[in-house]
Amino acid sequence: QVQLVQSGGGLVQAGGSLRLSCAASGRTSSVYAMGWFRLAPGKEREFVAVISLSADNIYYADSVKGRFTISRDNAKNAVYLQMNRLKPEDTAVYSCAASSRVSYAATNGGLYNYWGQGTQVTVSS
Repeated sequence: QVQLVQSGGGLVQAGGSLRLSCAASGRTSSVYAMGWFRLAPGKEREFVAVISLSADNIYYADSVKGRFTISRDNAKNAVYLQMNRLKPEDTAVYSCAASSRVSYAATNGGLYNYWGQGTQVTVSS
């Protein structure tokens, strides 16, 4: 089993920045692709950014491209999301995810079998 523990998030004004971190523990040798997804009230879960095992493939949702940066440190079994120029529409619960099924940067949340506890990000206007 793999456990994912998130940190970061909170309340920020529009235009500000936040950094999310997610650390994996347990059977980390089975952690391949990792990513961040978010769930806003009244909306379906959407992928935000995903990164392959070797970090040679990264995908961003169009809504965050150019503002968010995903990275990972395999030595620390961690994935990060740097969020800049935040907008009120970025308000959501953000969850990190890890997959033991695929090593490529999958945007389908159904391919991720481990999830963090979720953290609220609120951007005020």
